[in-house]
Amino acid sequence: MQQAKETLQESIAQQRGELLEAMQEPLRQLAARCAPVWTDRDRLDLVLSEGLKTLPYGRALYALDTNGIQTSSNVGAEGLAPASLGRDRSKRPYMNIVLPLTGTLLSEAYISLIGRRPSLTAVQIVRSPSGAVLGFIATDFDLRDLPLTHKLYDEPVFWRQIKGDPSIRDTVFHQSRAESTLDRHLDTVIGVVEELMVYHGVYHVILHFSSNRAVLWEMSDPYRYRLLDIEALIDPDICLAYPRKVYPPDALVPRERIRAVLDLFRQLRYMDDMFYLRSGTLNLFNGIVGLTFSCDGSHYIPHDEFLNAGYDFWVGN
Repeated sequence: MQQAKETLQESIAQQRGELLEAMQEPLRQLAARCAPVWTDRDRLDLVLSEGLKTLPYGRALYALDTNGIQTSSNVGAEGLAPASLGRDRSKRPYMNIVLPLTGTLLSEAYISLIGRRPSLTAVQIVRSPSGAVLGFIATDFDLRDLPLTHKLYDEPVFWRQIKGDPSIRDTVFHQSRAESTLDRHLDTVIGVVEELMVYHGVYHVILHFSSNRAVLWEMSDPYRYRLLDIEALIDPDICLAYPRKVYPPDALVPRERIRAVLDLFRQLRYMDDMFYLRSGTLNLFNGIVGLTFSCDGSHYIPHDEFLNAGYDFWVGN
């Protein structure tokens, strides 16, 4: 059975679960060692200093009372920072949530105040031997330091619509499509783009109809894009600059359907003087078509759904 693809949110949840599982036992043990010295700041600092060694990815460790006021120094790899004593952390993202009555809570990621970097904070409740809540210990982590070894999530393959700039939507009835140079040479441009995608390793293309340009990514050099202006797009000789490549067998878009997608771009470009296609995108490997219209609204659609919907869907027939 084919394994289900993992979504962005599922990937984040799994990463967070793995991090929390790694952190909670060392923090639980540290909380037990902090409880007997909770009211002795010097001894508490020493216990936290030793405890930081059990949290290899922790950047800073400190104690808080039940109101979110810091009751210890900041403990870091560089030593103690007593100036943080008394700092009010009650408004920080990791304190503006329901704190744990037992166990450890891992905050959502946030931007740190000092480093201005994506960070996480794990918060552990500290109780006295009688069970009374004394406060919390918290440790900060830079996301860059954490061992995030989980695989990259899979981009979802379903129709998504994203609204654009409201100021553009509000003026859409006061605009009219102006014919571009690319519009006047669409037959040539579509022929060139199809040739590059089928025979010359171009796997991702963005066609900017209104501004007469295309942006391409090629398989043998995927980290750099190529920008083709209108002079290049209307010159079939441009294909000579791209080495011949075998069409990728793992592409989700069959080679014979590329022309159909590009032809539908053409139809959507001319469908109305006010509502028309400004840019169209095709990616062969994730099989997604991207559309941005004159109202600045965008759609990301699996290519087969795009072709099945056809022109009539967009004009309301």
